[in-house]
Amino acid sequence: MYECSKCVISPNWSVWSLGDGQPPEEIEKQIDTPPLSILLIEKPQSGSINVALAAFIQQNHLLYCLKGGDITFTAKVEAKDLLRKPTIKWFKGKWMDLASKTGKHLQLKESFDRFTKIHTFEMHIIKAKENYAGNYRCEVTYKDKFDSCSFDLEVKGLFSDSTRQTHNQKHQYYRSKQSMILNEIDQNTTTEKIAFMYGITDLRGLLRRLKKTKKEEKKSEAFAKRLEPAYQVDKGGKIRLVVDLADPTVELKWYKNGQEIRPTPKYIFEHKGTQRIMVINNCQINDDAAYSVSAGEEKCTTELFVKELPVNIVKHLEPVKTTVNERIELECEVSEEGAKVKWYVMKNGVEVPTGVRSRYRVKSEGTKHWLIIDDATKDDTGTYSLMATGGTTEAKVQVERTIILLFESDICLKELSNSSTIHDAGDYTFVPEGYTQTLSAKVHIIDPPRVHLEALNVQDNTVVIVAGNKLRLEIPISGEPAPRVVKKYIYKTPALNWAHGLFQVILDSGNRVRAETFADHTCLTIDIAEREDTGNYKIVLQNEAGEDTASVKIKVVDIPDAPEAPLVTDVGGDWCTMTWEPPRYDGGSPILGYFIERKKKQSSRWMRLNFDLCKETTFEPKKMIEGVPYEVRIFAVNAIGVSKPSEPSKPFLPLAVTSEPTMLVVDDVTDTTVTMKWRPPDTIGAAGLDGYQVEYCIEGTDEWILANKELIEKTRYTITGLPVEAKLLVRVKAINAAGASPPRTTQHSILVKEIRIPRHLKQTFIRKVGEVVNLVVPFVGKPRPKVNWLKEGQPIDQTINIRNSDCDSIMFIRKAERKHSGKYELSVQVENHIDTATLDIQIVDLPGPPQAVKIEEVWGNNVALDWNPPKDNGNAPIIGYTIQKADKKTMEWYTCIEHYHRTCITISDLVVGNEYFFRIYSENMVGLSESATATKDSALIVKEGLQLKIPEYNDRDFTEPPIFTQPLINTFAVAGYNATLNCSVRANPRPKVIWMKNKITIIDDPRYRMFSNQGVCTLEIRKPCPFDGGVYTCKAVNDLGEAQVDCKLEVKG
Repeated sequence: MYECSKCVISPNWSVWSLGDGQPPEEIEKQIDTPPLSILLIEKPQSGSINVALAAFIQQNHLLYCLKGGDITFTAKVEAKDLLRKPTIKWFKGKWMDLASKTGKHLQLKESFDRFTKIHTFEMHIIKAKENYAGNYRCEVTYKDKFDSCSFDLEVKGLFSDSTRQTHNQKHQYYRSKQSMILNEIDQNTTTEKIAFMYGITDLRGLLRRLKKTKKEEKKSEAFAKRLEPAYQVDKGGKIRLVVDLADPTVELKWYKNGQEIRPTPKYIFEHKGTQRIMVINNCQINDDAAYSVSAGEEKCTTELFVKELPVNIVKHLEPVKTTVNERIELECEVSEEGAKVKWYVMKNGVEVPTGVRSRYRVKSEGTKHWLIIDDATKDDTGTYSLMATGGTTEAKVQVERTIILLFESDICLKELSNSSTIHDAGDYTFVPEGYTQTLSAKVHIIDPPRVHLEALNVQDNTVVIVAGNKLRLEIPISGEPAPRVVKKYIYKTPALNWAHGLFQVILDSGNRVRAETFADHTCLTIDIAEREDTGNYKIVLQNEAGEDTASVKIKVVDIPDAPEAPLVTDVGGDWCTMTWEPPRYDGGSPILGYFIERKKKQSSRWMRLNFDLCKETTFEPKKMIEGVPYEVRIFAVNAIGVSKPSEPSKPFLPLAVTSEPTMLVVDDVTDTTVTMKWRPPDTIGAAGLDGYQVEYCIEGTDEWILANKELIEKTRYTITGLPVEAKLLVRVKAINAAGASPPRTTQHSILVKEIRIPRHLKQTFIRKVGEVVNLVVPFVGKPRPKVNWLKEGQPIDQTINIRNSDCDSIMFIRKAERKHSGKYELSVQVENHIDTATLDIQIVDLPGPPQAVKIEEVWGNNVALDWNPPKDNGNAPIIGYTIQKADKKTMEWYTCIEHYHRTCITISDLVVGNEYFFRIYSENMVGLSESATATKDSALIVKEGLQLKIPEYNDRDFTEPPIFTQPLINTFAVAGYNATLNCSVRANPRPKVIWMKNKITIIDDPRYRMFSNQGVCTLEIRKPCPFDGGVYTCKAVNDLGEAQVDCKLEVKG
């Protein structure tokens, strides 16, 4: 046995590692200058695990049992400069991502310390096995930063004392073999001598460096993303193989082991933008193969590994003890239905023969398996075993012969078995002891005929065949003498005529359906199976010992009949709802689902709507064009294949209802009527607008009553005949050919006997001091309401005159004063119904002067002033100040600035040598204050030495990287009509504009036109089709940088 630091290799036990191994001299080589880490502050370190190995001998086979320890690898990342959590991936070898392998033996954990700002990532390996050894890699990414670290896991084996001697002997054998190979390599130094003649002194080192050199793979012109090197799936699972095409128009073909794959329910092809996907359903062992896809002249390959779970023994075999000519049944149960098992006879170590002419018959049903021996003989004694992938079970069978002794006059006449066999036939002679006479007899043994249907190994004696295929059914028969098939009793009972008792005799030859009989079996042959061949087939055997009959049911399966034309039950703006009935004949196999297709009525091109089978008998097609007539049809699918299409449905027209009407308000209310008005809907589709429907509901009931029997085109309607003092809700619907729109309903109930005061009176009413106030408040109420005025809860002043009428109330103030300001409440009452309105009256006056005007600072020819707002603002907010200045010599006032809002200012450009006073007026909506506040002190402008300072002017840099001022917008396009995408970019120098579709640059494609004018970039798509949908990108690049914007284009068919 050959042993290294990472694995143990023996002839009977192999452990494969997916890691990348290195030559021993490279492992021992030290790296002098390790690269600096960008993100990782603590890297995982290599480690080792001890695996206990115990061995035992079972039936001349050396078996091993492993039990390993646990190990943890830790990586830490400092997050002080990171805005979010970095992304980490753990790999084994080059490409095996361990995130999908987590479970009982592998766990990935992560944590974050808020105080130290450190992310900790851990990989736990629990109860390691021998194949866990190898090279591992940890990769950390954060935006444009990347860091990785490789480490090794060494698994050491610890042998028990029972196997150490055997292991050492094999270890010495493989060591001797290794030394012989190394000696042969050392003797062959001719290549190194030739390399030395040309100046190459380290040939082996050069070869190692060349091996490490990364091969530059040529960029594919057809594939933007290739298949992964390998895929793995569990048996019975589903796998998706995905490639991304650089050119979506190229023709694509899929192959399995070099044979082209056609679309079937098992292999489903999908298109998503530039992605091409093949879905393999219900993966079995025969799907474990090499797959490839070709696009034009290029090709990429991959391998699919189907993982099969081991089949365990649930119920073991039991020993059997019987006599000759008896029936023996060995029964066993496994963990999986339909599992493949093998039966062995342990006395000679060969597999049990199960052919048509064999004495052994194997039967299985669900998870149970039987081995049947009909006429047991003494030779059948032995040990029988069943072997599955997850274990083996065995049982002993003992067959004994029972002896009957016949005595007459104390003389043994003959020994005969009580269960005679065919081999017992022959001539027998009786010689009594002491006598010279003998008695001879001939024994002839006959056996009744039997039909052995168990050899078919089918459930319920039912044979299933696909229509169009050939069926050859061989059934073993037995009997002595050889039985004969009574031809006139070989019947076929058609499934449709069984109730009528109609029979059909099957002839020996010359027909499509024929029967043949041999010494040990009979054969039924159907050359080309048809649906009419389904039925019960009966066979009758006869010989001298008796008669036997048996029936076999043959089921011919085919593709289903075409379904009937679908029925479109509901239609929307871009969708419809369709239903259909299952086909009358399902082909003898359950319907798995349906495919749905649609087309425009004027077109002849059908479009598939679903790639996954529809299990129900209803479907909702979407993304149709409003106002265009369509037709739909159905395909039924069973396990055999796809049916013919159904007849197209009746043409239907997708139409959308309008949106709800807007701004529904009450226009007028009387004792018995309510008048409503509204505006048309915001969205009116291709079906237009036929009119409106008005409904009302009296509060306390759920019944909506139609107000107008015929549609109205106007946006105003009066509901008549309403009960007095009723409260009701009103709603309006817009009607077109597609139906009624969602209703627009009033938010509050409407009282038929109502008082209404205009809502606009809620705003503040402003007048100046001394002006006349004449305020008219209209209202509606029947009978004449009672009117009452209050000011802030108190009766109004006698200086205010009030005059009331049937429809309004007037407030009159001849000369307004500041005391008249306040909130007035008008209440209007009709019997027990009261409505109120609040009026805010504001009487404004001139403001007072500002306070505390002072000179804060004087420098150069500038003076800084500061002041406080006035105490009296005139019952209106201060809107500004007016600042004036006066020379002390003349004391003439000049305005410096008006409508100034702040309470501090700097006055500039004053004359050197003069002395100034300043005053300030306050201002509100009425005007300036009557007086101003002046400064107590004056400001003297002193002459100072001047020094000319020439300012420095820097040339403005107009260069800038690209910036998109108007991005791309997601757009919907109609197939066959040109579509445009627009955006605007600003940059200096002028950028280069690049358009991409699904991250693939658009170059010299006649279907696209690109324009760029004054920073506006336009992409025109000529007559797009559904395949032109996807993500479009506009990219601008200059010397200072680059920028890009994306949008999604969806093309409706």
